[in-house]
Amino acid sequence: MSHAARPAPRAASPAPRAASPASRAASPAPRAAHPAPRAAHPAPRPGRRWPRVAPRGLRTRLVVAFVLVALLSTATATALAYREARTAVLERTQEAAQNDLRTRIAALAPDADVPPDQRALSALARSVSTGLTGNPLVVTRYENVRAASAGSADDPRVTPELRADVRASGRTRLQRVTRGDDAYLVVGMPVTYEGGRVSRLEVFAVTPLDAEQRDTAALLTAVRDGLLPVLGVSAVLALLAARTVLRPVRDLGRATRRLARGDLGTRVEPRGRDELADLARDFNTTADALQTTVAELRDQEAKARRFVADVSHELRTPLAAMTMVTTVLDEEADRMPPDAARAARTVGAETAKLARLVDDLMEMSRFDAKVARLRLTEADLAATIRSTLDLRGWTDRVGTELPDTAPALIDVRRVDVTVANLVGNALRHGAPPVTVALTTAHGVATVTVTDHGPGLAPDALAHVFDRFYKAEAARTRSEGSGLGTAIALENARLHGGSIEAANRPGGPGAVFTLRLPLRPAPAENEAHEAHEAPTEEAR
Repeated sequence: MSHAARPAPRAASPAPRAASPASRAASPAPRAAHPAPRAAHPAPRPGRRWPRVAPRGLRTRLVVAFVLVALLSTATATALAYREARTAVLERTQEAAQNDLRTRIAALAPDADVPPDQRALSALARSVSTGLTGNPLVVTRYENVRAASAGSADDPRVTPELRADVRASGRTRLQRVTRGDDAYLVVGMPVTYEGGRVSRLEVFAVTPLDAEQRDTAALLTAVRDGLLPVLGVSAVLALLAARTVLRPVRDLGRATRRLARGDLGTRVEPRGRDELADLARDFNTTADALQTTVAELRDQEAKARRFVADVSHELRTPLAAMTMVTTVLDEEADRMPPDAARAARTVGAETAKLARLVDDLMEMSRFDAKVARLRLTEADLAATIRSTLDLRGWTDRVGTELPDTAPALIDVRRVDVTVANLVGNALRHGAPPVTVALTTAHGVATVTVTDHGPGLAPDALAHVFDRFYKAEAARTRSEGSGLGTAIALENARLHGGSIEAANRPGGPGAVFTLRLPLRPAPAENEAHEAHEAPTEEAR
């Protein structure tokens, strides 16, 4: 058939950008030139649990949270940008491949013989390949006759599915295939006559996607290299943000600690109008209320102490007169009628108790006012304890376990009062035998007073040194003032020592343990202490 007689074939109209589902299903298309790398994590061994490390501190948690959010946001944005960029590169390549193939076929198809023989098909394949960018492999096909621009006409990259789809639809079809690590774009295009009649001549161009693979790999590398700087900037911003948030918190923490140490004038300066500023204002309001309440309580306590001290001081003069009168009455009691003698002795005993109470109240007022001072002298602690027992007539009632000598620097009067209070307590409320023991070791003297009475109830152990505390709630009167153990504890503390109360291990009874340093630090202004009479007390 001559060229003038046969209808001039023309290139098929371009197909849509994406291949039909049937064509794309024919061979799985690669989604990326190089898959995005994943962080390698060692697989945990069977039965082994990885330790959970929780960040400590609010700053660390804020920074970690900020960096994690930044990392997640960056990774998400990067993945989306990579996908869009890769899609754009592939679509641009597809458009270019289709347009180039269509233009080349339109230029060569009018001169092609139809039906062609093997040689004509080979020449057409070589001509189409020569006119395309990169001289890709071109396969031409006319019914059962096939030819290729180079290599085999049965190249496996031109899949049977793609050939069948092009033949059935009569339109341009695309397919991306991979062979090993290489990706290819295969464009199949039928050649039709001007009237739309099918010529049964089909052309397939196999274009390598090496350039596109390099572009996408370079994009992925750039994204990966830029991830660490982004994380570094995120960490710096997180530190700045944490510093801004934590500065008011640290200020509140320091103010709270100063307030706990007793600095009630501590305040925090609110900054801004956010929740932390509201918290600072609430703290200041609470501190104001606390300072006002404490000031009122201290004022009331000072008034109460002044009242007790003033009353005790005012009672000393009339009590001195009453004591002299009761002394005379006691001397004359034997010559009085029985009822009058009994009344005189009762008045004398109660006056003595009142005098001891006043003396004890004066002593406690000195402790409360912080004016009590030690008058330290070199003395024999063992001899002091023996003297305490002898002066009160307790030598036959109290057993002793004392060393021959125990040199110490003590306030003899205060030690005498303390030991007398503890021993008198044991004699009145315990049961014989009562034992006083003294040991010294490592610069500390330990005095224990043990009795074999009923002991102390568990709820009484915590209150035995409280003022006016009575272990037996039903007992409203006692031989003492109710301040003896409290005075004993204050005397021990003044020496730098302590007193502990406990039940005797292994049997009934109570044990009071007095510990005193053999060489306490001398108190300041101790020469200004007024002379005070010794006091005794029961539990």
